[in-house]
Amino acid sequence: MKLLGVFAVAPVLCAAVQDLGGKYGGIDWLTPAYAFWPLMLAPVGFLFVFVTYREFTFNSPRGTYLNQTISAVCYLFLFLTVIGLLYSWLSVFSVLICLSILVSGPILKKRAAA
Repeated sequence: MKLLGVFAVAPVLCAAVQDLGGKYGGIDWLTPAYAFWPLMLAPVGFLFVFVTYREFTFNSPRGTYLNQTISAVCYLFLFLTVIGLLYSWLSVFSVLICLSILVSGPILKKRAAA
């Protein structure tokens, strides 16, 4: 859960620093890329957590919370990476990763229950 938290919170903090630093701090070197690249790379971390801890996620009673948390975070980042498509076409990969996690989660859970 800690690893998932780092992958979810770090891009949001980068976006906040970019917005506040550029607006009030007069820091011109904080470009939108400072905020969008971590947002586009975060789904790769979600995929890493999803694949690495798949046994814990689908077989353990406590793992249900991890599965629900990954799904909720993927929905949030799916929305953010679709907005990121306006910035860079490379955001397509992040959108596909989020969609693959959201689609494969229920399929793997059904298979683990059987």
